[in-house]
Amino acid sequence: MSDEPVASLDDSELEAQLCALERLDLRGLRDVWRDRWGTAPKLRSVDLLRRIIAWRIQAAAYGGLAPETRVRLRSTSMPRIPLPKPGARLTREYKGVLYTVEVGVGSLHYAGRAYGSLSEVAREITGVRWNGPRFFGLRHGPGP
Repeated sequence: MSDEPVASLDDSELEAQLCALERLDLRGLRDVWRDRWGTAPKLRSVDLLRRIIAWRIQAAAYGGLAPETRVRLRSTSMPRIPLPKPGARLTREYKGVLYTVEVGVGSLHYAGRAYGSLSEVAREITGVRWNGPRFFGLRHGPGP
């Protein structure tokens, strides 16, 4: 399905179509899908199917996602979190010991050695693989 606008519905027609979806049960929603796009998905959630159909109708009327957004959604990688500027110090207390990492130009310095990533430093400190930005509090989520 293309996300380019293909129909020239006015707002009241579009709203009427979307409101009509609210009155349909699962069978009715699957019928709408089959009429518009072919074989209906095997979803059992009325709410989810209604939302997907509503989105597709609106995407056909107004256009869908921007190409950049589609690329980002297809990406499986986590967005990179930029390190603080060179000279900054990151500290973390772990098992009662305070650890400090200094951000350099192109490297991180901990315990007299240069490291390429915070994850390397976190592994050195903990002995296990860790997401370095999460370990040092730069990314949300539970830490050790």
